[in-house]
Order: sequence, then structure tokens, then C-alpha cells
Amino acid sequence: MTNDKPHIMLVEDEIHLARGICFNLEEEGCRVSHFDSGEKALVTLEVEHFDLIILDVMLPGMDGFQVCRAVRKLDPRVPILMLTARSEDSDRVEGLENGADDYLTKPFNLMEFLLRVKGMLRRSSWYRPDPVEEGYRFGANEVFPLSYRARTAQGEIDLTEMEVRVLALFFQKEGEIIPRGELLQSVWGYTSDTETRTLDNFIVRLRRYFEPDPGKPIHFQTVRGVGYRFSRQA
Repeated sequence: MTNDKPHIMLVEDEIHLARGICFNLEEEGCRVSHFDSGEKALVTLEVEHFDLIILDVMLPGMDGFQVCRAVRKLDPRVPILMLTARSEDSDRVEGLENGADDYLTKPFNLMEFLLRVKGMLRRSSWYRPDPVEEGYRFGANEVFPLSYRARTAQGEIDLTEMEVRVLALFFQKEGEIIPRGELLQSVWGYTSDTETRTLDNFIVRLRRYFEPDPGKPIHFQTVRGVGYRFSRQA
């Protein structure tokens, strides 16, 4: 008999915090596997599938950034939520640059944590597997959302699930101004008034992948005070 509960990997060495997280996620109908080190988690990830990874930055041995990079080599699609006790923007950016999809700063509000987890577990239906896939072309790039791949001027890259979701919304609304709140709600499941730099850091990541000059974007354009607009052509 199959288990249809979302399976979450929690990598956290603070045992009391880990117990609380496991209890609350299980109360929400999830199945949680807890690991107190990145090395143990990676061994399991090689043989078992997870729907979400919750990853602490400050771990014994390999830190969370190193684990995140290793996870992305094993599974470019699984969503990763990083937990950090440090509030500096540089730590958040480093986590997102290493492949994380979102972050929370400790101590965090339980309801916000659960809402973010639910949002990251939500699946979009438009990119379900299909035997034939046509790429979406723009500039020198081609994106294959069904297989989570892209070809860029720098070569071929793997995309995370959250990157595919962001790109999906841009492609669907090409030329339109998409408010920040709509992006956060559609992709991450946040309320429109959530304050977070996750979206901005994601746009930086996409520009680094796809823009000829990330400092002067032509595809992923900022509309100051409102949101972003995607343009296929320069």
C-alpha cells in the first residue's frame, strides 16, 4: 500500500527544535524523516525520494550551504527551505545562490513556517511529464520546463522546481507587469503582503542564468515599486 503523505527531510541538529518541527508537520499530515547531520541526510537522499527538504545552515561537519550544493547535484528539483539563525542578507543570498528555494530566520513564527511548507509542497499542473517537450526560446536561451533543464549562452543547466514555477508565470504573462504579491502568492504560496527578499534574490539568480549582462537585464525587468515584467525579445 502506498503512502500518499508528503515526505519531508528535516536536517537539524538542535534536538528540541527538531522534535517540535516534526510534531507540528506530522500534525499537518506530513511524514518527516529527521537527520542531525548533512552527511547522514545525503546518504539517505541517494536512495530515497523526498517532497521537501528543510535544512539548517549551522550543522556539525558539513554546513547547510555545502549540503545544499550536494543536494542539488543529487536532485535538482526537490524544494529546499533553509533555516538560519543569522539575519544578514549575505547569508540568505548565499543560501539561495547555492540552490535553496526559500529561507526562514530563527526564531520563526510557527504559522508562517507551516504556511511556507504548504506553499512549497504545492504542485503546479502545467509542467507534468510529457513524452514530447518543446523548449521555450528567448534570446540565446531555451528552457525545457517539463524536464527542468535549460540551455543558455554559458551551457546547459538544471533548474529547481521553484525556478520552473517562477519561469512558468513569466512565460504565461509575457509582456505584462506582474506585481510582487502575485508572484509570491502564485509561486511560494505567501499572502500578498508578506515581506521577504526571496523573490528579489530569485530574480538575481535568473538574470545570472539567462541575461547577456545581468547588470543590465533585458528579459527580466524590474518595474520599480510594482513588480517585474518578462520580455522574450531585447
